[in-house]
Amino acid sequence: MKYVDGFLLVVPTKKLPEYKAIARKAGRVWRELGALQYVECAGDDLAGELGMPFGKRVAHKRSETIVFSFIVYSSRAHRDRVNKKVMADKRMQAMCKAPMPFDLKKMSYGGFRVLVDA
Repeated sequence: MKYVDGFLLVVPTKKLPEYKAIARKAGRVWRELGALQYVECAGDDLAGELGMPFGKRVAHKRSETIVFSFIVYSSRAHRDRVNKKVMADKRMQAMCKAPMPFDLKKMSYGGFRVLVDA
């Protein structure tokens, strides 16, 4: 069964182009090293009426954009192998040393086993 790493973060809207450039580079590395899919999404309609909308769940300012992203793998073991390669990749190491255009303290992350893939 597929496995997904999910991320939820807050990016200053004025830094969204910088974040997008970094995400594109990271996505190429993850895909090159085996991830099945790499997706970055900027919040657009976050004031839903069902449950707790992302816009209320995530502490953010009007000048910030909520970003939801995910990486898909064939299994958790596959995820572990790919992430090991990604973290050893010189391109990723260089990106991780550079200042990030968002506050890492506001980032949430988790690994998820897929329940339904319709």
